[in-house]
Amino acid sequence: MRLPREISGEELAKLLERYGYAITRQTGSHMRLTTTLQGEHHLTIPSHKHLKIGTLSAILGDVAVHFGMSKSDLIEELF
Repeated sequence: MRLPREISGEELAKLLERYGYAITRQTGSHMRLTTTLQGEHHLTIPSHKHLKIGTLSAILGDVAVHFGMSKSDLIEELF
């Protein structure tokens, strides 16, 4: 499945709520998300209007590794 090309940082943060992520702080244009499911894990997401495809791919890859799943499975569940 292809990654969406026009997703914002805020939209991604809302989608990741189903995996227990919540915004713990925001500094400037970056949000820090944290989950305590399957151990504590932190993400930093830019709160830009459109995330670059490489940035989105890297964030989703990091989430997939934390939860022990493939990135393609994560993409299918989120989008």
